[in-house]
Amino acid sequence: MCYLQFPLLSKSPRLQRMVVNKSEESSDEIDIPDIPGGPSTFEICAKFCYGMIVTLNAYNVVGARCAAEYLEMHETVEKGNLIFKIDVFLNTSVFRTWKDSIIVLQTTKSFQPWSEDLKVVSQCIESIAFKASFDPAEVEWSYTYNRKKLQSENGLGTQWNGVRKQQSVPKDWWVEDLCELEMSSYKRVLMSIKANARVSCEVIGEALKSYAYRRLPGFSKSNLTDGGDLARCHSLLETIVWLLPIKRDSVSCSFLLKLLKAAMLLDCSKNCVKELIRRTGQQLAEASVDDLLIPASDGGRTLYDVDLVLNVIEEFLMHENSNDQSNLLISEEHHESRGSASVSGNSVLAVAKLIDGYLAEAAKDTNLPLLKFVELAEMIPGSSRPIHDGLYRAIDMFLKEHPDLTKSEKKKICSLMDCKKLSPEACMHVVQNERLPLRVVVQVLFFEQLRQSTAAGAAPYQSLVPHTASYGSSRSSAMRTNTASEWDGVPTTGDIGSLKSMKLIGRRGTGSEKSSRSGGDTGKNGEDKGDAKAKAVPTPNRMLSSFWLGKAQGGENSSSDTSESRRSMNPEEVKSHRGA
Repeated sequence: MCYLQFPLLSKSPRLQRMVVNKSEESSDEIDIPDIPGGPSTFEICAKFCYGMIVTLNAYNVVGARCAAEYLEMHETVEKGNLIFKIDVFLNTSVFRTWKDSIIVLQTTKSFQPWSEDLKVVSQCIESIAFKASFDPAEVEWSYTYNRKKLQSENGLGTQWNGVRKQQSVPKDWWVEDLCELEMSSYKRVLMSIKANARVSCEVIGEALKSYAYRRLPGFSKSNLTDGGDLARCHSLLETIVWLLPIKRDSVSCSFLLKLLKAAMLLDCSKNCVKELIRRTGQQLAEASVDDLLIPASDGGRTLYDVDLVLNVIEEFLMHENSNDQSNLLISEEHHESRGSASVSGNSVLAVAKLIDGYLAEAAKDTNLPLLKFVELAEMIPGSSRPIHDGLYRAIDMFLKEHPDLTKSEKKKICSLMDCKKLSPEACMHVVQNERLPLRVVVQVLFFEQLRQSTAAGAAPYQSLVPHTASYGSSRSSAMRTNTASEWDGVPTTGDIGSLKSMKLIGRRGTGSEKSSRSGGDTGKNGEDKGDAKAKAVPTPNRMLSSFWLGKAQGGENSSSDTSESRRSMNPEEVKSHRGA
């Protein structure tokens, strides 16, 4: 049989064999069920054989190439055969075009394993990775970029003179286009880009962030359980974590915490969660309170996953300790470590502030155990909190949401706070806060008076501790803060009334101070009779005296002390009162 009379058979040895087999069976039909791409790709091959015009593009070239390989349309069979023509088209057109390379790579999935065996997949990956590694200044092809560029990336410098320069190409110009790829292809492309070592870790991190937001439904709202294939999301998330660059700060801490939140929701592997905790702990100083509000897993009693946050903080502290040891070794060799120590100290201060804010939010959960609150607060050393306002706010919130705490429990939670480290504004709030034990209020009054007296250059203890036979004999007893009897002491009606109307003394003198210095008419108690309209509240000195005298006399406050609690006293009056 002369196959040259049949152009299709002359270019395809496989078809020749199939025709011979069918002729022996006396059959006029040839069935080709397993040709890649089916009838559409066979049509392309048949048209080529009969000299008809064939249109190849990025969408059908892979199917045509696999079908030609199936039909064995090689150059050895006939010069200028279809396989040769397609390979030329791929190398001279498709692989030189950015978006066509991505489209071709997407279509290869439908022609596995043919596309893999024919190296079409690997050639697409190499082409894409090579172009993504280009210097942005040399990028001349079109790409998708919908995100806002920086002013400098738009050709507008900080000192723009009104003449718009040609817009520059951003470093992450390729990120959005690659989000169109399925995870298996995306993983291989990104690995190839990383292997080229010409793209920064920050850009790689930005690419993974964009892919997570695009491919994980509900990721932006941390609600992956609504819609989407959970098994697919599980696999995709673990792959993203595996692809994260090793370099610290290649992705933001906020993104890491979103990944961690998603990993907990999807019940990812322990290694995945552990890796995210490690990375998050290293960058915890960059996080916000909202980032840490990770919902507890199903079946948990608390609203938020406090144990997970404890693990992250523990990782942070371990990282900081290792840095401190490294800085110590460096300082011993070079005698210079001030810069590193400063950075480390700032990180701890930032995390302390972060944890205080988290405590204030977690305290709103009525199911949060006291021990968990205390454990979390004690994770950060006291030296890392120069001001305890944030911690006080969290304690106050916990007391508000847990009104059934016992006296010992209130004592335990309030012992976390150092009254000496409260700001004047926080002190003002403390003395008006009925949720706090009275002993805490007295401590605040004492240290605020001590602060003001020290600033005035006077001897503070002589003015603060009343000279009574029953209580003034032991100054250390007046300053004691941790005994159960003093902490749990029940305030009298006079104490509570005075505390409610209490306002702390201003640090500077008022107009009444000037009048007292000029010899204004004062009564025997030091009152300015000319200032009859001025009705203020007791000084910390008077409140302490009233409180301690009440303790010494069996808890009874005199009516004169209570009435005098409405009178103001400026710093000069304090001095005159001491002298009296």
